[in-house]
Amino acid sequence: MSSALDQLGGEEKLRTLVERFYDRMETDPAVHSLHRLHFRGHGLSHTRQAQFEFLSGFLGGRAYYRERFGHMDLREIHAHVPIREADAELWLETFDAALADCEMDGPVVGKMRATLRRAALMLVNDVPDWRVEADSEENIEVPG
Repeated sequence: MSSALDQLGGEEKLRTLVERFYDRMETDPAVHSLHRLHFRGHGLSHTRQAQFEFLSGFLGGRAYYRERFGHMDLREIHAHVPIREADAELWLETFDAALADCEMDGPVVGKMRATLRRAALMLVNDVPDWRVEADSEENIEVPG
């Protein structure tokens, strides 16, 4: 039986999908709030590789992420990141758009979307959102 990764077209196709997803994140103004979540931490170049490694194992391929970090616990990975329901939905919409850009569809993509939806919504948390604080600091008027 082939893995979901094999059914999607293998590692090369997955790499293309991940690159397209992060290209969208970096260039689409509608996704800026999500992109900002990567401003603190390792940045998108690190995230592109980590996302590929995670999704490879997630889809039944080689578990590169687990090999490097010893686990694939999404909650632990994102424990420091403020994730609201709107962020999760925006992530899912952006991933869906990347799937469409890569012309990926079919039953395996449908199953992957459903599983990613459950995973994304499970990450919604109440970690203080530094974006709100940063936005309010930018709008403070300095007396002159």
